[in-house]
Amino acid sequence: MLKELLDYLKDKKIVILGFGMEGEASYRFLRRNFPEKQLFIADRNINLLDKKIDLMEDANLEVSLGENYLNGIEEYDLILKAPGISLKDVDISKYQDKITSQLELFLEFFDICSIGITGTKGKSTTSSLMYKILIDQKKDAYLLGNIGEPIFNDIESLSKNSIVVIELSSHALEYVKHSTKIGFILDIYEEHLDHYKSLEKYIEAKFNLAKYQTNNDYLIYNFDNEFMNKYKFSYKENDYAVSLESIPNVKNKVFLRDNFIYCNEEKYMDINEKMNLKGMHNINNIMFILAVCQILKLDIKQVITSIKEFKPLEHRMEFVANINGVDYYNDSIATIPQSTIDAINAIKNVNTIIVGGKDRGVNLEELIDFLKKSDIENIICLPKTGEYIKEGLENSNKNIYFTNELEEAVNIAKRVTKKDTVCLLSPAASSYGYFKNFEERGRLFKKFLAN
Repeated sequence: MLKELLDYLKDKKIVILGFGMEGEASYRFLRRNFPEKQLFIADRNINLLDKKIDLMEDANLEVSLGENYLNGIEEYDLILKAPGISLKDVDISKYQDKITSQLELFLEFFDICSIGITGTKGKSTTSSLMYKILIDQKKDAYLLGNIGEPIFNDIESLSKNSIVVIELSSHALEYVKHSTKIGFILDIYEEHLDHYKSLEKYIEAKFNLAKYQTNNDYLIYNFDNEFMNKYKFSYKENDYAVSLESIPNVKNKVFLRDNFIYCNEEKYMDINEKMNLKGMHNINNIMFILAVCQILKLDIKQVITSIKEFKPLEHRMEFVANINGVDYYNDSIATIPQSTIDAINAIKNVNTIIVGGKDRGVNLEELIDFLKKSDIENIICLPKTGEYIKEGLENSNKNIYFTNELEEAVNIAKRVTKKDTVCLLSPAASSYGYFKNFEERGRLFKKFLAN
């Protein structure tokens, strides 16, 4: 597997497009295996080489930096693109067939069990839980992709018995022409509309996870999701439908009946079992995992134990502290309205919520209507989407606050939230433009709480 990949790469003129975490992993992998090979890096960041001594000392490396970093890119045999590089407004007709990625090369050359997990929300939690279950079952498992390591960091360690769990964004899937052996499409909602020309293109990228599967592979999909149903994908006989209700006329299915999860009529798990994961959206994600447990014939009793022991990831409905009788939760990962609605329904007793972030054109009407009807008394709004939420709630009976600063939002929350209730940071919007990422936003929230 590795030998075939290296044979394929050895005579290729390769440009690494984008030098973030994945781009750097590509460079290290190529340099480990081809010490003298001429390599190329293209990146918009004009200061990329600052403090990168090893790159500056690499005599067999050329770089193209700044606004014109894509100039001449069609001259290369392979364009090893990082997921974060958007080509939305670029004419790629001359070189589209040359675009590849770590994911694409792994799927093409490594014939091993791969579990690809995508969806608008829930990817990281589901991927981490799937990985924990496999480790608890003594499998040779790896967690790669968004939540784990870049694929090329571990690719030399993989064997035919390895099982690779890969969290996959739509960006990672956009140009692939191979699919994972097992694929999850957890859900699809409006997001990343700044990266795609249309919502349909975003959905299409998600379904690349399954588009190139064979009849021996498996897709596990959300039977209830409105956007997925509109896409009219042709599901295979092997595929599994997941629903919070009964599913008629489907061969393989995971569904709820009388608070129990069933997989093809076999009773697997009581959803009222005591566990750390909260909310029906997490029950939905667990149902996907139980389908894999049937496919891989895992020990279901151990699987349920692993699920019950699993702790939520940081920034995902994360309990931070009880301060003066108020429970504070950090749900900075919530970058779309549906995630915020799910968090409120899961945590309950929310008296104050902090919302708002980058405007990416996502419809906020459902969230505004939900907040109007909720028992939440205090709604603290941050720019930019917080301005629209504030406007939409002006005639409601809510206490509406607006501030430009997260620290001030925390101070307002400390002042107005009732004792024995919950204050929730769940922005329903991206952090970009105001914070480096949602992790920084969540960490600052916790820092300001501690002050």
